[in-house]
Parts: sequence; structure tokens; C-alpha cells
Amino acid sequence: MEKFDVIVVGGGPAGLSAAISAAQAGMKTAVIERGDYPGTKNVMGGVLYTEATNEVVPDFWKEAPLERPVIEQRYAFLSKDEILTAGYRDPAWGQSPYNAHTVLRVKFDRWLADQAVKAGVMIITETLVEDLLYHGDDVVGVRTGRAEGDLGAQVVILAEGANNFLACKAGLAKPLRPENMAVVVKEIIELPPEKIEDRFCLEPHEGATIELFGDSTDGMMGTSFIYTNKNSLSIGVGAMVHSMSEKGWSPNDLLENLKAKPYVKRLLQGGETKEYLAHLIPEGGYNAIPKLYRQGVMVVGDTAMFVNGLNREGSNLAMISGKIAGKVAAEAIQSGDISAHGMSVYENRLRDSFVIKDLYKFRKLMPFIESNPHLLGQYPEILNQAARMYFTADGTPKAQVFSNIMDMMFKKRTKTGLVKDMFNAWRALK
Repeated sequence: MEKFDVIVVGGGPAGLSAAISAAQAGMKTAVIERGDYPGTKNVMGGVLYTEATNEVVPDFWKEAPLERPVIEQRYAFLSKDEILTAGYRDPAWGQSPYNAHTVLRVKFDRWLADQAVKAGVMIITETLVEDLLYHGDDVVGVRTGRAEGDLGAQVVILAEGANNFLACKAGLAKPLRPENMAVVVKEIIELPPEKIEDRFCLEPHEGATIELFGDSTDGMMGTSFIYTNKNSLSIGVGAMVHSMSEKGWSPNDLLENLKAKPYVKRLLQGGETKEYLAHLIPEGGYNAIPKLYRQGVMVVGDTAMFVNGLNREGSNLAMISGKIAGKVAAEAIQSGDISAHGMSVYENRLRDSFVIKDLYKFRKLMPFIESNPHLLGQYPEILNQAARMYFTADGTPKAQVFSNIMDMMFKKRTKTGLVKDMFNAWRALK
């Protein structure tokens, strides 16, 4: 049986970051990936944050296969064919060191895997890890589906993504429930760069993102997005699995509904769909974080529920958790303490980082939104109707316009309801 110091299960950003971190600390490290190569099974909206990525691969933007630096972020609230938008633009984000880039995961993950190989990591592809290996209660490696597929390791890092099969078998997690999972579908639509730049008011090579709420998900807890790539747009929509089941939506129908909206349809006009992807995303947040370690094992990335959907963050949490796990694994092996106590350093460091601090900050907000579906149903409608009434110049005095807007709001949501929503939102953010 071939033996490694560290084996990482999963070749996404979390797993590859863990492997790079461990290898750079002198550990004999392997990544086991079930796909043909890292990236083939991985899907995300497509925004990569600079700060976290730079901690794993310094100055990565100088050679990584990135699409466009994001200089503008927009938010849009849809109600039928109406839309109210807000955004922030900073051209400085288009210059080094940047804030974020759009990426296509197949390209970026392959590049990140190459960086791992350069650091000394062995990448084992087209291989499924079936279980952990034990000596008594101690984890001593992994069992794969290949002949003579047992591999020894002092520490195993689980970066399985949303399918937490091994974490469950190791007693660290429970099978994910529909109420903790979102399903996201996405298309890559090819468009000439000049059309992208014209439609999004961008200079060459600049990028923008749009997050859409309300009717884009039929009022369900979730979001839709449009991101600019070099010569394509990434468009997608995601909602909680149980909500889609209750409302009778299929993921594809929800995406087609979004694409038919006049505002969205104009942005996509003339484009050709090149790829269609679907993915499960863990959305349980802080309250659903599993046990993060045991003797010889740590859990990172999506498997650990490290997704901050409310702030469109996942890749940065994944990469930082992976980097911390890889370093802790190396330190534990070097000190000779790969016990549960030795692995506990991983959770302690995570709690000192933004990863768990941010998830803790928003731990009440998602349950609040989910338990109040009118927030994504009624409020986009109220906002759009108020905007229409205010901007319509029909000779009505503005004092009367304001009065009409207030009357409309209280008809759709009572004064008591409005005050209650504001109070509960404040409590959820405390």
C-alpha cells in the first residue's frame, strides 16, 4: 500500500488549496478526484475573490486563466416585467490587485491543479474514494474503487463538495436535507466581447455582475445571476430544493423563466448557449456546520457548509478553509499529534478567521427570510410599484404621489407588518 502524509479527497478549490498548503510545508500529498481532471465536476456562479486566492497562490492573476476583473456589482429586484436596480462601480477594481474576477471553473481548476503539481502534489483522477481506512478507531488512509486501491495517509482532508458521503461515514456529518440544499442551473452563452462591453457599459476587459431577486426565483429563497466573461455570459438561477418541490418548478423551467424577462432577454440577445450545468450548493449556513474534525480527518469547503450565499461568497471560504487545513495537517504530522486534539487546531483557526465569523453573523438571517416568503414576493413588487408611481409624470402633485405610495404600501403590507419585518430583520442581523 502506497503511503502519503496527507490525502485530499476532492479536486475543487478547497481540496487543491489544502493540498498546496500541505505540500509547501513538506508533506507528501495526493489529491484524489473522481472526474477526468479537476474542474470537470465543479460548478459555481463564476466569481473568484482575489484576497483568498492570493493567499494560496501569490500573484495568481498574472498567469491564471481568468475572464474579467469585476468593476461593477449590480442588484436587481424583479416584479413581472418591472425591474428596480442599484449598483456600485469602481474602475480601480479593474487594476492590480483587483477585488474579484469572473472565471470558468473548468479552466481555473485545471490551472490550480497544475499549481498543486508544481508544489509536489500527486493528482489521482477518475478515482472514487469509497471509504476511509481504519486501524482500530484511527484513520490510516482511504479505500478507492480501483484494484489494489488502498492508500495510506496520516491525515485525510475531505473536500467532497455538497455530496458529503465520506463525512457521513466518518461520523462527522449527517446526510444533507432538502431544506439545507439549493439547486443551481447555469448556462454559458457566447457573445462577442464588444457586445458584452456595450450592453454592460464596460471598457475592454472589464467585467460586471448582476444579482437578481424576486420574480427571478418566483419569490423563493434563492437568487439569479448574470456574470460577464471574455466572450460569454454566465447566467444562472438557484433556489432551495424543498421550495422548488413545493411550488412545482423544475430548475430548467426556472432558468427559462428568467431568460424570458425583458431586461434579461435584451442582455442575452443574439447569444448562443454553449454549456448547461447543474449543481447542488449547501445553504444551511452556520447552523448546519458539521463536526469539522476527528482523529486524522478534517472537513473543508462545501462539505463543511462553508457557503455564504447571502453575500455570494463560497470560493473564498473554500480556499481559506483548505489552506488552513493543509497547514494544520502538516503541523500535526510534524509534531506527532494527529489525534482529535491535534486536529482541533483547525477549527480554532477557522473561528479566528472571517470564514466562521461571517457565517455566524448571518446565522439568523436565512431562517428569517425562509420563514417569511413575502420578503422576496411582496417587497420587490412594492419597490417597483413605488418607483413607477414616483417616476410617472402625470401631473399629480408630488405630495399626493408620496401619499399614494404610502397607501399602496399599506394595502400590500400593513403598518404592523412593515414594522414587524423591520424589527425582525434587525434582530436577525444582531
